Amino acid sequence: MKLTMIRALPLLYGLAMVVAAVPAWAQDKAPLTLFTNVHVFDGKAEKRIMNANVLVEGNLIKQVSSEPLAAANAKVIDGGGRTLIPGLIDAHWHTMYVGMPIAALANGDMVEAAARAVPKAEATLMRGFTTVRDMGGPAEGLKKIIDEGVVPGPRILPSGAPISQTSGHFDYRAHQAVPAADGDPLDYWNRTRLLALADGVPEMLKRVRENLRMGAAQIKLATGGGVSSVYDPLDVAEYTVEEIKAAVDAAEDWNTYVAVHVMTDRAIRKSIEAGVKSIEHGYFASDETLQLMAKKGIWLDPQPFFEGDLEYPDADRTAKFKQVTDATASIYTKAKQFGVKIAFGSDLLFNPPSENQGAQLARLGKWFSPYEVLKIATSQNAELLELSGPRHPYRKGKLGLIAEGAYADLILVDGNPLEDLNLIADPVGQFDLIMKDGIIYKNAL
Repeated sequence: MKLTMIRALPLLYGLAMVVAAVPAWAQDKAPLTLFTNVHVFDGKAEKRIMNANVLVEGNLIKQVSSEPLAAANAKVIDGGGRTLIPGLIDAHWHTMYVGMPIAALANGDMVEAAARAVPKAEATLMRGFTTVRDMGGPAEGLKKIIDEGVVPGPRILPSGAPISQTSGHFDYRAHQAVPAADGDPLDYWNRTRLLALADGVPEMLKRVRENLRMGAAQIKLATGGGVSSVYDPLDVAEYTVEEIKAAVDAAEDWNTYVAVHVMTDRAIRKSIEAGVKSIEHGYFASDETLQLMAKKGIWLDPQPFFEGDLEYPDADRTAKFKQVTDATASIYTKAKQFGVKIAFGSDLLFNPPSENQGAQLARLGKWFSPYEVLKIATSQNAELLELSGPRHPYRKGKLGLIAEGAYADLILVDGNPLEDLNLIADPVGQFDLIMKDGIIYKNAL
């Protein structure tokens, strides 16, 4: 008997080590969780469901009711009259860029980029953003280990390497990199898929298909100039209609779509002509173009940037950023006036004060009611994500909703954000509970 026990000790020790190795955030998981005494913003309706109960089974919401619910062996959480809202969605996030200082493009490597991305992913989740649409960078690997529970972070819909022309928004090569010969190898950041260059239809098809091969949910191109890049002014249009259309055709062959970084009206019109479904930024769109977007159901995803939000190391990029911030109020006002489908994305990159992600969302209150803001960041953003069709990695449940069959991505807010958007701007102080995929990552009740 003693010998048997001795032989069993290594096995018991090993099992104990496995249990001990499970992160604390992954241990607070119950097959059934019942939220009681909560007021529910379901992601769509303007009025809360008062004194509601929400039953979570596994990673899905099983029932939402104003009547008492009973569930044997459920973990019961008394919301104490707080507001339960869906997990927030950021439709323009950069998982692999947000933690990198811009200097790392010159002196860093992919190990540094990945190491910086991991804690930023956890911080994103702990701000209540349970899903992000990644708009550029090799986020597929981090998505995989988040989904497997290795590290905490949001759901990620990756785009893969963002694709740019030579002299375009994602051409971050050294000044001496041109002229490039046909036999030249890709530079480091293009080899590692942090960025991608494509000139002409054949190269465009190749880069798009590479991203699809690696698991892209949608494709991201730059069809106009940008702020953070060195070689393209804001007023330029990038790529021909034929090049953009080649990307659209390749994406549509895989039943997904193309989103584009673009600023100027001419470049936006070229992108629309080529079949693009999502305009990222779009600050200088004309009234006629916004009306065309509304008619065609094309999404607009600007950012509520104000002067002084981001700092750049030179006068040229600082001046470009001021052009953008000067146009911020106009683009939101006119897009709302013309009925354009509006998304929320923060586009924070190169190690900004990303803890302001929720505060940036709350800024939309300058143009929208609190209800409209919360709807944009939940069910409306989720509708945009559905353009990925079968490439959507989380299509088995619904996102952005508190409803039967939706993913159990939930936030318990200490107050009513439908009256006070400042509650969204302060997730540390006001988000008392954060659940993603049925797992509780924060519980300050």
